[in-house]
Amino acid sequence: MNVLLTSVGRRSYLVDYFKDAVASDGKVIAANSEALTSGMVAADKAYTVPRVDTEEYIPAILKICQEENVGLVVSLFDIDLPYLSRARQQFLDSGIQLVVSDPWVIDLSNDKWSAWQYFESNNIATPATYLNVAATIDAINSGDINYPLIIKPRWGMGSISIFKAETDAELVFFYNYAKKQIANSYLNILSKDEIENSVVIQQCIVGKEYGVDVFNNLDGEHLQTIAKQKIAMRSGETDMARIVSDSRLQELGERLADLLQHRGNIDVDVLENDKGELFVLEVNARFGGGYPFSHLAGANFPAALVAMAKGEAASLNHVDMSCVGLKEIQLMKVPT
Repeated sequence: MNVLLTSVGRRSYLVDYFKDAVASDGKVIAANSEALTSGMVAADKAYTVPRVDTEEYIPAILKICQEENVGLVVSLFDIDLPYLSRARQQFLDSGIQLVVSDPWVIDLSNDKWSAWQYFESNNIATPATYLNVAATIDAINSGDINYPLIIKPRWGMGSISIFKAETDAELVFFYNYAKKQIANSYLNILSKDEIENSVVIQQCIVGKEYGVDVFNNLDGEHLQTIAKQKIAMRSGETDMARIVSDSRLQELGERLADLLQHRGNIDVDVLENDKGELFVLEVNARFGGGYPFSHLAGANFPAALVAMAKGEAASLNHVDMSCVGLKEIQLMKVPT
């Protein structure tokens, strides 16, 4: 089976994982709006495509699928998920499995304000979130929250335009500065219709950070949850992590899987404060930057996706709970 990875960017390691999954039975094709990325170079074949927010994007992806006899399409980036999700039936009608969740799931994973509202309505602990400075100041004055606060893009990823405010003056400055940066960056693809509401302000939770991979089958049924404690971060991605066995995180993963009924993997960021309370920070409806640590520990979600796209049962591997991973030039195990 041939696999197409869209918005592949620099995630060459995922290209390699899917190459291993298809082995000699297929090839891995990459699509990206920029040609010179490591993911494009690592693929068996690469296509430069129009920007995701153009009318030409979906037809270009479908054309590649038809020309290359693609049976499975997986997106590696948040930006094209809304467009692919809305076009999913076109892929299914062509006999192509598109691993993307329903539009409402994509919307709440990309939109931190919608995510906060959803978590609150489902009694899932999450950092207090505000959409403007006035509401935030009111919450501070009423004692609901305290400084420091985190200012970040409402629709965003990585570490772009994230700031910490310690005072009212810093709050106002960083809020306006972040809004300006978003308008002038690729993040405006998702927020261009609501630039005035493109920033959120969140309660700062200090403590342990976890990344949780929650894997469902193509019908949205839960298969496996793998939790990792983040040890080192760089530019919004995890550089070092250890696999953890924590029933609370397992139960959280299962609950999110049941609520969202997403397809494939979601990457969930979870914070634990000094009281041992867990807070869901956000959900990414795709493979996250921390997935390699799950893979290193024995999981093989790409192989499971390929099997399911063929109509076969997904084989879930045993996960080494003692695994500590370091992601630098290549991923390696670190002695414990």
